[in-house]
Amino acid sequence: MNHDPMIRDTVKEGGLIHIMIETSFFKYGDTEMDALKKADAVLGAAMMRIGKVDRATSPDLFSALVYTIIGQLISVRAADKAWARLQEQSGAITPISIASQSPERIQACGITMNKSICIHEMACRIVNREFDLEELPLLSDEDVIQKLTSCKGIGRWTAEMLLLHSLQRPDVVSWGDAAIRRGMMKLYGLSSLDKKQFDQYRLRYSPYGSVASIYLWEISIE
Repeated sequence: MNHDPMIRDTVKEGGLIHIMIETSFFKYGDTEMDALKKADAVLGAAMMRIGKVDRATSPDLFSALVYTIIGQLISVRAADKAWARLQEQSGAITPISIASQSPERIQACGITMNKSICIHEMACRIVNREFDLEELPLLSDEDVIQKLTSCKGIGRWTAEMLLLHSLQRPDVVSWGDAAIRRGMMKLYGLSSLDKKQFDQYRLRYSPYGSVASIYLWEISIE
């Protein structure tokens, strides 16, 4: 595993390695892990068994948002392939480079038309100064969610993934994330999970829900 604090994820396609997105790792340590172990013995036991998990994050808000939109309701592998094609076509993923392309050209990278329109419109709004992406770090979690979900094609899950994977907010546990729900069910041996149960666990993890999410993702693929 690459432990360099700043890495660039890659994906192989057709024998080639495509540079994807500059990343770092979600910052957490003994304080967060110890608090979660005390708050939830079952989760704590799983954390002890698994050990420290490095979760990649991206400091660049726009490229992180584009990648998250691409990844809505598809596998990580499919999202990585589409991202690699878009980057190869565009060079650096910036508002200007994306706004200069048509939605049809973006779609040709293996991205649905609805997502392509969303990505293109967001890039154009940023270039035209109709949407201030750089304001997001100054806002509360709920204000970030409200601002992003006011844009067509961006839902709460996308906003929550940006909160965790780009802004590194400490207390994000997304009901809309199927893998988090699956990890929670496996962890506690549940055959079903409703929103009320989910929220009970989420509140138990607070204020370090993001670290709990990182472990629930890991548990979901065990």
